[in-house]
Amino acid sequence: MNRKFTWFRFKMPRKIGLISDSHSYIDHKTLSFLQEVDEIWHAGDIGSIAVMDALPKGKVVRAVYGNIDDAAMQQEYPEWQEFELEGVNVLMTHIGGKPPRYSKGVKQRIREFGAQLFICGHSHICKVEFDPGTNCLYMNSGAIGQQGFHHMRTMLLFDLDKGKIQNLRVVELGKRGQ
Repeated sequence: MNRKFTWFRFKMPRKIGLISDSHSYIDHKTLSFLQEVDEIWHAGDIGSIAVMDALPKGKVVRAVYGNIDDAAMQQEYPEWQEFELEGVNVLMTHIGGKPPRYSKGVKQRIREFGAQLFICGHSHICKVEFDPGTNCLYMNSGAIGQQGFHHMRTMLLFDLDKGKIQNLRVVELGKRGQ
């Protein structure tokens, strides 16, 4: 009996770890969550290249520099990232404001790029909100570092799959100073 087998490759969702405002600090708890993702996105205020060197190896890393990052960091990472992944147009920068009051020029850039996901840091406040004015999902992961006024250190984990953002969760990493 001659049977033909057809092999199908099922593409798994892309797992994303979104961090921001490390201010030269990253701990083992943060790194343990980042072990489980395919891509690590850092939305600025990295602080030290040691933070980036500590990230788990073998991951795609996308980052932007922030207002505390020095000239060397600004040469290594851009101010803006614009890319498409799993059918989602992603726009990322450090200082972006928040819906509906974005920083100067951000709303126009979201529209021009056709962003479906806009990511920024800077505020140290974890916030996810759909903005009907730009037809775009806004994400700010808060801060993983120890510096700033935030009380709880946070990051975001989510999946990108066939044009959809799924399984979004906020990870509380512990109180600042602990």
